[in-house]
Amino acid sequence: MAKTTKAPKEPKVQGVVYYATGRRKTSSARIFLKPGSGKFVVNDVDLAKFAQSDVQRVLAASPFATTETVGKYDVEAKVVGGGYSSQIGAIRHGVARALSTVDDSKLRPVLKAAGMLTRDDRMVERKKYGRHKARKRPQFSKR
Repeated sequence: MAKTTKAPKEPKVQGVVYYATGRRKTSSARIFLKPGSGKFVVNDVDLAKFAQSDVQRVLAASPFATTETVGKYDVEAKVVGGGYSSQIGAIRHGVARALSTVDDSKLRPVLKAAGMLTRDDRMVERKKYGRHKARKRPQFSKR
């Protein structure tokens, strides 16, 4: 008997779709942007339920506010890895990159000036042996 593998679930989008990937720390977000009414769905859940605070909701949608395209595009995002904060950062980065592909000559300079297209490459430093954390040393005893 042949083993059948289930195909990965594709986002339900039709027409013109802009795709981009956003990353932050260990999080990775796949963003599908299409013209619409401003619906924002993350991992099959509305952004209002996914984001834990108003600050995170505003941060995720900040590329739209910067480019004055609020309510013009629907977003479907798939995010994996990291914690809530880095996932929101990955969504923001991905949305900014997707918007820059929509109209490269008009939106890209605005997003670039706001620093939204730059990948924040800060990662957690690894723990070293003989230390409590990456840099914290054991307590020094003189006697």
